[in-house]
Amino acid sequence: MKKSFLAAMLVVSSSAAFAHGCPGEMKAVDAKMSAMTSISEADKAKAMQLRADGEAAHKSGKHSDSMKLLAEAKKVLGM
Repeated sequence: MKKSFLAAMLVVSSSAAFAHGCPGEMKAVDAKMSAMTSISEADKAKAMQLRADGEAAHKSGKHSDSMKLLAEAKKVLGM
């Protein structure tokens, strides 16, 4: 019983950690996009779409999906 409770608490706390990480990742992507001058329009559009999709996933409670999308946006931006 204790093991089940502990496992459940770990799952809940990891979701909360992702939830708090999403806004920071979005800010990092935004800062990088505003600072970049030598990025192609295609890459900028792709990064912006990934960032928007990441924010939508965050707002719908899909924090691990959000973090994956934001990581992709960072990769496109060379972060």
